Amino acid sequence: MGELMRQYWLPLLPVDKLDGPDGDPQRTRLLGEDLVLFRDSSGKIGLFAENCPHRGASLFFGRNEEGGIRCVYHGWKFDTAGNCVDMPSEPDESNFKDKVRARAYAAVEHGGVIWAYMGKGTPPGLPQFEWTLVPAEQRDMALDQRSCNWLQGLEGDIDTSHLFFLHGRLHPSDPASFGVWHDDKHPHLEVVPTDYGVVYGANREENDWTTYWRITQFLFPIFALFPQAPDGTVPGHIWVPMDDTHTMAWTIAWHPTKTMAELGRTYMQTPDGPGGALLPDNSSSLGRFRPRARAENDYEINRNLQRTKTYTGIGSVFLQDQAVTESMGAIQDRTIEHLGTSDGMIIQVRRRLLAAMNALADDGVPPPCVENPGVYKVRSCVATLAKGASWQTELHDWLYALTNEQPSLDLQYVTS
Repeated sequence: MGELMRQYWLPLLPVDKLDGPDGDPQRTRLLGEDLVLFRDSSGKIGLFAENCPHRGASLFFGRNEEGGIRCVYHGWKFDTAGNCVDMPSEPDESNFKDKVRARAYAAVEHGGVIWAYMGKGTPPGLPQFEWTLVPAEQRDMALDQRSCNWLQGLEGDIDTSHLFFLHGRLHPSDPASFGVWHDDKHPHLEVVPTDYGVVYGANREENDWTTYWRITQFLFPIFALFPQAPDGTVPGHIWVPMDDTHTMAWTIAWHPTKTMAELGRTYMQTPDGPGGALLPDNSSSLGRFRPRARAENDYEINRNLQRTKTYTGIGSVFLQDQAVTESMGAIQDRTIEHLGTSDGMIIQVRRRLLAAMNALADDGVPPPCVENPGVYKVRSCVATLAKGASWQTELHDWLYALTNEQPSLDLQYVTS
């Protein structure tokens, strides 16, 4: 699976979280590798394996100066492509520096994000999500680190049956801020493979005339778009594997035509993300975007709230998901599972991922989206349709960004 991940551009850091030219190098971790990230004197991004190719000293301590990063151990200096441009510890006549390279990876800015490509050869085209193409004022993003495997987080996004349990409130008359509610808690899934992954429509019966639909997208290899907010904002998550047991969860939200300010959406622009307060940063490769609510403090569960208001007593939707996905263990033992009909999307996504991984390993077949990054321009959806109407037909233009007219929505059942 790691080799499949290396076929894609992966989000690494919001652009505004990296210092400017000749700024301090930062540690990060991606696909199990400890890396150093910096901008050179011209602002070009460098992304290196942390250890110097000379004797293995950490380039985090390096001097970021005059167009490159210089190891403080023996003064070897590397440009952002990994070329050794100065080797003062060797004789002037030596050409040894021309034979040495730091392990460097491609890193570029796109849609307000620094993306990294850790594969071999020429990188593919950058993913053309709608949120990467709209003006910066029409999108928002936040990061929270999760202490479990990436797939556990992603599978929470594509599992609609947990919505009115894990995120539910106990009484329909309570304010929506105390959780979500729907009378029909047994969704019926229609799961459809796509060029870019898998999409499903989950329907719940409302009355004799209408059906409530929630449309969720999985996009290779780590992207999920879950049903949108009442104001037409489209939300999603990116589950970036830092290593096998640590994941950087990106929350992305955008609107096709309106700014976040117009919509009054500012919560992700605060120092705390959707998971609540964060711990202070440290300079380790796992030292940023760590939620204060965590396993060690039981995610700050409020048992009185659980008894009287919400299903869990845990303070936010994001933390509720974090609690259950981390409680499975750092890497879930899926041999103990018993999957039912409501798990149809999870089953299909697992099959698609395994098939793509095996096709790449056995026959060198590029995985979905790599050769056609334009297919990422899709959306999620919530809508109330007439009984018997096809969600694939009625919602097609919204889901594939062919219209900016939001589908009809029964506000009685909007999630908080």
